[in-house]
Amino acid sequence: MLVGTGIGIAIALAGIRLTSRPTPPTPTQPSQTQAPSMSVTVAPVENTRIARKLSVTGTVAARELIAVLPQITGLQIEQILVDEGDFVKAGQVMAVLDNSVLKTQINQAKAEIESNQAVVRQRQAALAQAQASLAEAERTLERNQQLANAGAISRQEFDARATEAATAREDVRVASADINSAQANVRSSTARLQQLQTQLGQTSVRAPAAGIVAEKNIEIGNVAGNQQLFSIIRGGELELQAQVPAIQLPQVQIGAIAKITSDSDRRVSLQGRVREIAPLVNAQSRQARVEIDLPNTTLLRPGVFARAAITTNTVPGIAIPAKAVVPQPDGTSTVFVLTNEDKVQARPVEVGEILNDGRVEIKNGLKAGDRVIVAGAGYLKDGDRVRVVKNSQ
Repeated sequence: MLVGTGIGIAIALAGIRLTSRPTPPTPTQPSQTQAPSMSVTVAPVENTRIARKLSVTGTVAARELIAVLPQITGLQIEQILVDEGDFVKAGQVMAVLDNSVLKTQINQAKAEIESNQAVVRQRQAALAQAQASLAEAERTLERNQQLANAGAISRQEFDARATEAATAREDVRVASADINSAQANVRSSTARLQQLQTQLGQTSVRAPAAGIVAEKNIEIGNVAGNQQLFSIIRGGELELQAQVPAIQLPQVQIGAIAKITSDSDRRVSLQGRVREIAPLVNAQSRQARVEIDLPNTTLLRPGVFARAAITTNTVPGIAIPAKAVVPQPDGTSTVFVLTNEDKVQARPVEVGEILNDGRVEIKNGLKAGDRVIVAGAGYLKDGDRVRVVKNSQ
């Protein structure tokens, strides 16, 4: 019984050893090369000229602000035909003053002229009559002179005829003087009419020059005095009055290009040009004013704050498309460079100036001729394989 049991246990142990023997390993197959994980575009690192810029701030102002004043005072504003921001042509009517009183005065002046002209005609008729009387008196005097010489009339009668002739001559002189006086009245009333007509024309307030209406300081019903009614930005021309530290002033040249931007309006991206550099430096701020001409725009108004990046000089450098630069959480920048094996290598770079053609300057980390990933760079990591579909333009 015991012998049988022992034989059974021995057989069982032998079976366990057989079943627990390790299975020989299956030969491994050589691993397949992984396909590129992403299609990308590349661009070469290129030599270029880099514009060095000086960043300044300032206030937008009118290059020339023209005050519009009334030419005649004491009249009410009847119409206002323009508003702030409107463009006006030279001579365009901007406002109309009440002209009813002037029109009445003009009608009175015309009536006065007609009355004075009638007086002139009357006095011309009186002169003609006086001249006729003088002619008759002189003929009578001449006949009486002959009679007096012949002794046909008395000396007393001759003297009476001479007195009549002298009186007739005085009447002609007085009549001529009366005509001159009446004609002077006509000239005076005509001048008065012309003055009133000029004043009537001045009730139309006109733009002295073409430009943009910057200010409107009146309302309908106001009485026009010596105050400014409007102001006009001549030609709509604006400038940026920037403040530049004296130590940086030698870097700025008249004619230098400046890029204008605004913190309050991202649409503002304009190109201006330095027109004037103030000859004096402010003794308190140690800054000087630099005036930068701005192109015509509706995005900026006088009084707003703006920034300018003034080009000071150009130097040789290298640049790549801005899309190739991948910002990092720590504030640094990375670029992925394509190697000969179609692998990418992550390189930290130092970014410099932003160029106008969509490229950026690279100060450190790359060299001319390197090929950088453009499209798809944001999805890569160091060592990834890629497939280049085309070169980026």
